[in-house]
Amino acid sequence: MELLTIGAFARAARLSPKALRMYGDLGLLSPAAVDAESGYRYYHPAQLDRARLVAMLRRVGMPLARIREVVDLPGAAAAKAIDAYWAEVEADTAARGELAAFLVEVLSGGGKIMSALGLRYAARTDAGRGRESNEDVAYAGARMLAVADGMRGHTGAGEAAIGALSVREGFDLGDLSALATAADRAVSAMEGDAITTLTALLWDGSRVGVLHIGDTRAYLLRNGVLARLTEDHSYVQKLIDDGTLPADEARSHPQRALLVRALGAQGETDLSLRTAIPGDRYLLCSDGLWSVVEDEQLKAALATGDAPEQTVQRLVDLAYEAGAPDNIAVVVADAV
Repeated sequence: MELLTIGAFARAARLSPKALRMYGDLGLLSPAAVDAESGYRYYHPAQLDRARLVAMLRRVGMPLARIREVVDLPGAAAAKAIDAYWAEVEADTAARGELAAFLVEVLSGGGKIMSALGLRYAARTDAGRGRESNEDVAYAGARMLAVADGMRGHTGAGEAAIGALSVREGFDLGDLSALATAADRAVSAMEGDAITTLTALLWDGSRVGVLHIGDTRAYLLRNGVLARLTEDHSYVQKLIDDGTLPADEARSHPQRALLVRALGAQGETDLSLRTAIPGDRYLLCSDGLWSVVEDEQLKAALATGDAPEQTVQRLVDLAYEAGAPDNIAVVVADAV
């Protein structure tokens, strides 16, 4: 079958040539052939279904990183992934709507906007069965939740990173970059080649600032939907993003623990802001939990309605039931 020029293919897929070039550069929709002299791109008509799916997923607002996962799934699994994404969108939209209605009510009456939400929390670390030392750190306080996983034998790297944040009690969520820099400098100042992951949620009563680097994780349970707030900065995740490793093989990959970003080494910290609403439940954890306990089990444990202390204990128990081969760090907190 004759190949289509990028212009003809763009018209058939209802995409712009610029979008096609971007998707090609990302490995999401590579051209079937590229002219060696001109660099002009050609596409096979059989690629139209994939192109149209990408275009429709972009129209519903799905991030490109997530589209890369969805388009390589078989039909039923792709449908389930899209349904899960839309449930997250609806939950987040509902939360924003509630906050907007609250603001309208307060401001219409000439009232003042107060920080109405607080945190109820619990934190725990455990060495697990497979390690003699414990390099994981878990911290929970009124304004910050954090987990870190130190590496290369430096048990103090995680403490240094979290300590650099905890001493700045008057932090401004508009200055997350400076906080990330302070944590990185604290680790870099240690002797040797210390590195650590860091996942921290900073709280101001209505918003949550997320700082994340490495493969520790943060999850949000809202209205019965469990969503991951962070993306792993690991070699395995890069393989998944590149389409060379199926997502369901990540947990068993021999290089699962290899990081591509960490504090004390090269790599940028991910920063974001989210809206908080009453009833939100947050989970922060190291790979000692999430790599051996399935997301559905995490969701079930978080959804019981038990207090954070009991939920943390249940999550540690689940890690032990799965063998507990690594250090475990767990933080559970409720917006109340």
